[in-house]
Order: sequence, then structure tokens, then C-alpha cells
Amino acid sequence: MFGRSSLLLAIFGISLSITDAMAIEEAEYRVLEREGQFEIREYAEHIVAETISGKSFEEAGSVAFKRLFRYISGDNESRRKIAMTAPVSQRTAGEKIAMTAPVSQRRSDSDWAVSFMMPSSYTIDTLPVPSNPEIKIRTVPAHIAGAVQYSGFWSEKNYLENKSRLEAWIEKKKFIKDGNAVWARYNAPFTPWFLRRNEILIPLAMQGKSRVKG
Repeated sequence: MFGRSSLLLAIFGISLSITDAMAIEEAEYRVLEREGQFEIREYAEHIVAETISGKSFEEAGSVAFKRLFRYISGDNESRRKIAMTAPVSQRTAGEKIAMTAPVSQRRSDSDWAVSFMMPSSYTIDTLPVPSNPEIKIRTVPAHIAGAVQYSGFWSEKNYLENKSRLEAWIEKKKFIKDGNAVWARYNAPFTPWFLRRNEILIPLAMQGKSRVKG
């Protein structure tokens, strides 16, 4: 039998598979420098829905994911206006939001912050308001980040190994870290481990931009 968490993840997997076939929207960036598996990227400003989980690394994603999935599935208050048909005010029902990639996870003090990027068709003023107060909408400013891509299981061991590899490369290139590492996942949960696209992203100080190759 599926538990509620497993069922939501399965639904997400089906949804992501469908949207994959329809060219799912991803965070916009341009590569400024590449060396093997490592890249320096310039990310455009974008909006995320984010929630904090106090669980362990591997549990946090599942717990936070359920909240965020409910939000994009309609557990929200739409801001879209509808025509009046009577002198009684009406409020639009919950609005479904298209899935995007990646699903991101980063350290927030001693907890984990998990986020979904919002489709670019929305602004901070037009996104539906989350019904769950634990979900916050925020703008991620344009920024530079170091990145490494890898396949494999969604384990803390893989995360830490690849984070260390990226940190060593950043140090070798003499860039300055400017924030916590972000774990980005692009695939549905049932995607075979060897086909998964996972990334570690580390924000870099903007002064590093002057030494990146265009």
C-alpha cells in the first residue's frame, strides 16, 4: 500500500514525466566558464515557493515536498480576477501551477529549506497566495554560482561528496563562496538512479564575475 508521502511522490513523478514531454521550464542561466564537469553560471532573477523543514537531510525533502506540491496543486488563493455576475463578491478557487525544475534544497541555519521555482509567467504580485503559512514566496536575485552535475541516488553521501568536489574546484579557481550550497534535483523519483540529473550549486561573490570568461 502507498503511504500518503509515497502517493504524492508518485503523482509528482507522473506529473513531471508529462511536463518533461512538454519541455518543462527550468531555471534560466548562461554558462560563463566550463571545466570538465564544473561550470560557472550566471542565473537570472526568479521566484520560488519555499518551506523550511527541521528533519534530516533525506527526510526534509519528502516532508517539505508534500507542502509545496499541495500548493502548486491548488492549495492556494488565486489572485486572478473574475467577472462579477451578482452583487455578491466572489473569490477565485485554488489555482494549479505548472511544475518546473529543479527542486532545490539548501541549509537554513540548522534546518533545510526546500523550494520549487515558479513559472516565469508569474510575478511576485500575481502568484497565488499559499494557504499554508509555512510556505513563503520570495525572489531569488540574479547571481553567479559554481555548479557540478552528477547522476546517482538522492543520498546525503552523494550530496556531500559532490559538494566537496565543487568546493575544492571553487577554491582552486580562487572564487569566493557567497552562500550555502544548493542541492538541485531535476527528475521524477522513479527515474533510474543512473539517469538522474542532480546538481550542487554554490553562490559566488559577484566580484568574481569580472574574472569569468564570457
